Order: sequence, then C-alpha cells, then structure tokens
Amino acid sequence: MTIAIGGKLPAATFKEKTADGPVETTTEQLFGGKRVVLFAVPGAFTPTCSLNHLPGYLENRDAILAKGVDDIAVLAVNDWHVMGAWAQSSGGLGKIHFLADWDAGFTKAVGLDADLSAGGLGVRSKRYSMLVEDGVVKSLNVEETPGQATVSGAAAMLEQL
Repeated sequence: MTIAIGGKLPAATFKEKTADGPVETTTEQLFGGKRVVLFAVPGAFTPTCSLNHLPGYLENRDAILAKGVDDIAVLAVNDWHVMGAWAQSSGGLGKIHFLADWDAGFTKAVGLDADLSAGGLGVRSKRYSMLVEDGVVKSLNVEETPGQATVSGAAAMLEQL
C-alpha cells in the first residue's frame, strides 16, 4: 500500500556522505519537528534525474526554503558512494541531503518502489516528491509518465508551498 497524504513516514535509516565521511540519518532526525521537501528519483546519474529533476531543486533551493521549508532531500535506491559522487558532481553537496536508501527499505515501506529490472536497474524508487511536516505527509506527487519530472518537479512543489 502506498503512503497517502496524512500518513506518517515509517522509521528508516539512510546513509549520507558528508564532508566528514558517511553518516547515518534517521527519519526522526531528518523530519522530526521540521518541514521538509523530499523528492525521489529512480537512480542517481540517470538522464531525467540528472538533467531535469535534481537541477530544478538545486536552482530553486532558496525559493523553496524561503517558503518556510527547513530542508530539502533527494532519495535514491543507490549506495552512499554513488549518492556522494552525485552530490559532488552536481554541485549539490552541502545544499541538500543526498539520501542513500541502499536496500530500498524505506522505498518499499512507503509503497513507492518500482521493479525496473527490464531496463537493467532492478528495484528502484518511483519518481515522486512530497512535503513532510514533523514526519507526516502533507502533499504527495507521484510521476505517472516515465522520463518525466513535472508533477514531482521543483516548480510544481513551489506552487504547493
């Protein structure tokens, strides 16, 4: 079952590369008592994710934060090395959180997993965005069209804030 607006995020632990090395970040640490925009991509370095989805959030970071958002995070079913390299190469390191859901545990728990084995990717996350307030989903935008980042993109999220 897919998480819905009004649902509480499940407890999970992500890995994230920081300037001091890898750290574990829990859902409680990231979302507890905060207003956070989370967006997820099928894979770091993939075309739509790298050329459209992530750049929109990096370019609109200040505008999103100005709307009362405390933090922005991107999630992918990749390991923390890949997410760290993506953060570094995109210029996003230290600007937004790059969360590695390495085993798809969180992604499966919220029901937003997708089997992309036919394309050689295995189990990944659907492309989506959500606004989370103190661990509760306030908006959820799941892309229905592969290769698109419109309903889950930064411009759409800005309109919802």
